[in-house]
Amino acid sequence: MNAASDNPADGGLFPCQRELLGLMESLVNDIFCAKDLDGRYLEANSAFVRRTGKKSKRDVIGTTARDHFRAELAERYEEQDREVYATGAPMHDQLEIIKRPNGQLGWYLTTKLPVSGDNPRELVGLVSVSRDLHAHSDEHVELERLQDVVDHVKANMAQQIRVGELAAIADCSEAQLERRFRKVLGITATQHILRVRVEAAARLLTETDTPIATIATMCGFYDQPDFTRRFARLTNSTPAQFRAAGGTFGVSA
Repeated sequence: MNAASDNPADGGLFPCQRELLGLMESLVNDIFCAKDLDGRYLEANSAFVRRTGKKSKRDVIGTTARDHFRAELAERYEEQDREVYATGAPMHDQLEIIKRPNGQLGWYLTTKLPVSGDNPRELVGLVSVSRDLHAHSDEHVELERLQDVVDHVKANMAQQIRVGELAAIADCSEAQLERRFRKVLGITATQHILRVRVEAAARLLTETDTPIATIATMCGFYDQPDFTRRFARLTNSTPAQFRAAGGTFGVSA
């Protein structure tokens, strides 16, 4: 895998690299990058470059996550990469909060795929795409088919919610419900439940003085440690850090 210039057709990442990188460059909101085994960026589209705050791809190629992101965030990315390399298996649809180029926070689904060299058994790096869920909004016409389910999650987030329970409300099978969630909202039913809980918790942390343990219970987390672990995994900030920062997620642009 070779480093690339500002021309997305340069380098030698794939046999059909020119076409693939041209396609990735056309993704205005979705973030793409390719790394070698040492974590160095070999390719990136313009959306990724904007996310780092740099002006040119030349400022990104050859660097690592630690050159652009907070240490905690870079460590999480490295942990994900190590898991992909250790297992040789893709990481699909990891729900994450990422700061968009306009500075607003958004929900993304990240997928990482291992890349082999001439020897199919030898990994040489990985590619990563983070898909912006912004396009999947409550205004989507097909959301009407899920509205009762969405309303139920909001009204009962403090309780244990099972996918089977939601499927019954939607009068369909669990498999059908999952397909509908992916089509309309871009995520699974379980991911939607977590997203609703985290967003509600974030509002309570910034708009009230409610104790963190109480917020954990109000938003349906098992206990405060469970809340802290899940919240930090998605936002890169513990609830206490998030509150102290005035509601600023620990995500670098």
